Amino acid sequence: MTRALVVDDSHFMRTVISDILEDGGIEVVATAENGARAVEQVQDVEPDVVTMDVEMPEMNGIEAVEEIMDRHPTPVLMVSALTTEDADATLEAMEKGAVDTFAKPGGTISTELSGHSEELVGAVERVAAADPTAGHDVDMEPAASPEATAEYVDNPTLLVGASTGGPNVVESILASLPREADFRVLIVQHMPDQFTSRFAQRLDAASDYDISEAEDGDRIGGGEGLVARGDYHMRVSGYSNGRLRVRLDQSERRHSVRPAIDVTFESAAKRVTDPLVSVVLTGMGSDGAAGVRAVKDAGGTTLAQDEATSAVFGIPDRAIETGCVDDVLPVDRLTEAIADSVRRST
Repeated sequence: MTRALVVDDSHFMRTVISDILEDGGIEVVATAENGARAVEQVQDVEPDVVTMDVEMPEMNGIEAVEEIMDRHPTPVLMVSALTTEDADATLEAMEKGAVDTFAKPGGTISTELSGHSEELVGAVERVAAADPTAGHDVDMEPAASPEATAEYVDNPTLLVGASTGGPNVVESILASLPREADFRVLIVQHMPDQFTSRFAQRLDAASDYDISEAEDGDRIGGGEGLVARGDYHMRVSGYSNGRLRVRLDQSERRHSVRPAIDVTFESAAKRVTDPLVSVVLTGMGSDGAAGVRAVKDAGGTTLAQDEATSAVFGIPDRAIETGCVDDVLPVDRLTEAIADSVRRST
């Protein structure tokens, strides 16, 4: 049985979350009212997973995650309110080592959480299965210093798909992606809809590429990228003269998620006639496998993150099982491989 530590400064929320987890078959071995107490409890009871509030007195969730990862690495699920401030703090906590996030419906003191019991239990179980140390503190290998734009093929498109444990990996790839390659970049990260705009801003700040959250009808060219908006599928609806266009929709979930990696990858494989490169990263489930197959069938390059550096190896593993993945690499070698795949032969 999965053993959980529940951390929240509200006694009401600690009770609600504990009851939901216990009813879902997860043993709550302890609770804590702030980050400092959480750090102590992690060392005392050694839980399989921690649900962590963001804003707390004495020590907040970001500081607590950093301390836990330093002293006793344990998978952490950030349970945050649907606010801009909490979104920023949660992404920072994930940078410090938290594996994933779950958004409280209805605010900090959420009276609506019980209506999302199944989703919360599933999120806790997914995070408990993660390796909290995989993919962190990555020193990306440089993609070789290009002397001229002509080293790269014309109009390449990069497709990135990730889930649990993905935000840091995606950011590390985008931060080291050579601007000279002039990719059009489409990113699908399973993430609550209130968080994707802030995630896009973080990627934009970290990268030489212009990254934004996708809006229906957006067009992008070289050096630009879009992050799929939470709760919307992102489809490539058109491609001409090196520019691609996307449409957003709320059609049926695929693999129980929206946005789905498969939807974006398959639509790109169908529409984009110039070079395609796809990479699937850490996460649970099989989303991305069909998309990788579609990219391969269209003549594109397909890459996957390896097991050793994946917090959860489900998504890459399912893609590899299709037999359509060209190379499986540790996270620190992925950007180099992406750039190499579109480098002109000399």
